[in-house]
Amino acid sequence: MAGLKKSTVDYIVIQQEDKAKVRNVKVISSEECVPKHKLLVMDMWFKASKSWHRKFKPRVSVWKLKEEKTCEEFRCMVRDKAEEAKWKGLCVNDHWQQMKALMMETAQDLCGMTKGPCRHKETWWWNEEVAGAVREKKIKYGKWKKENMEEARTEYKKSRQNAERVISSAKEKKQKECANDLND
Repeated sequence: MAGLKKSTVDYIVIQQEDKAKVRNVKVISSEECVPKHKLLVMDMWFKASKSWHRKFKPRVSVWKLKEEKTCEEFRCMVRDKAEEAKWKGLCVNDHWQQMKALMMETAQDLCGMTKGPCRHKETWWWNEEVAGAVREKKIKYGKWKKENMEEARTEYKKSRQNAERVISSAKEKKQKECANDLND
């Protein structure tokens, strides 16, 4: 008891591993939550966790429309469906939504949907030489991890340096080609 006032101790319960994240704890005396209890505030510091696993969303395989035969078939199917659709009495937004749904449905029927996430990212500089160097590097890495020998490690290092060299030369070569195309 301090003078005529009684003090009550309140607690914030946290897990053992979160103790290091506590930065500050304070009592706000002007705020009374319930009789004889003051508001207790705790500041904690958390790292934003990165989400490595994104959920896959299937998409329409629209790149198949680049093929001339598929593109012509798509045009014919959209034209036929558009003639059958009822367009009268619709506002512009409804008209747009109906046309969009019609085209998406046709593309989905004709081209299909993707089955899984892209396994290989496409790059503008990728070629057979780069693919071979990267493949060799992966094989040497697997060998090094399997055998756990210093000799295998040095082989992996050499193949990694070679892959980096091949990649940088391929990038440089493609950049020069793009620059020449722009100049022409």
